[in-house]
Amino acid sequence: MKVKSTADRIWDYVFVFLCLIVSAICIIPMLNLLAKSLSSTEFLIRNEVYIIPKGFNFDAYGTVLKDPKYTRAFVWTVALTVICTVLSLTMTTLCAFPLIFEKLKGRKIINIFITITMFFNAGTIPNYLLMQKLGLLSNPLVLIIPGVMSVYNMIIMRSFFYGIPESLRESAEIDGASFFQILYKIYVPLSKPVMATLALFYAVGRWNGYSDALMYMKEEKFYPLQLLLYNIINNINSVEVATQEGFSSPGLAESLKAAIVMFSTIPILCIYPFLQKYFISGVTLGAVKE
Repeated sequence: MKVKSTADRIWDYVFVFLCLIVSAICIIPMLNLLAKSLSSTEFLIRNEVYIIPKGFNFDAYGTVLKDPKYTRAFVWTVALTVICTVLSLTMTTLCAFPLIFEKLKGRKIINIFITITMFFNAGTIPNYLLMQKLGLLSNPLVLIIPGVMSVYNMIIMRSFFYGIPESLRESAEIDGASFFQILYKIYVPLSKPVMATLALFYAVGRWNGYSDALMYMKEEKFYPLQLLLYNIINNINSVEVATQEGFSSPGLAESLKAAIVMFSTIPILCIYPFLQKYFISGVTLGAVKE
């Protein structure tokens, strides 16, 4: 076994130290929010809550769970995330698979047109006018159709497909397998790492998305959770909104705001541990060719 030199050990310590610093930067704000959401209003008014809750209680979470506005937005966001993730994975797979065939006519031109969309965008006003002409304004489909596929994710999946031996496809073709049979019986089962990785990318993107709903959605019943959170954080300090929401003090508003942030963040964080092992293999596998 090779013994590390003193310089190597020093760099290892430096790397560990930097990792701890970055971890602390990511974790401390979440701990602060959690502490505020579980603390009594009297301590929040005096700005005495930092990492550890004071005057421990669940009043803010009780308010969130009892209000149908929050629960409806939560259920709708979960359904929207599942629908968008399934549709996005389907579209990404159907787009990436044909592009690995060298005999596909117009393959280079198709690749060029698809890649151009990564660098050029019509802009907010033309997109709004397009949604208006298509009759999608205030329609739930406006939160699904425009972002149904990411070119970046499609390129990742296509690179993964390139890494699967062509001999498997050729043998299936000799046995008489059709295009879709090859895709769903060979390529999809072998692509679980990249599927899991892209599913998480799509799910996180949809779960955290609110700008499209902000621009295109007028029906409050179709507001995703993040847009509801955005509106509350922007308006929660005003006296009028505080009165409407039933706040008797700034501490209640601060506690509820922290509870809503945690309420909208924890569900998506719970998914990470189950898919984390697929990240590196999913993104890098197929990128290096021998």
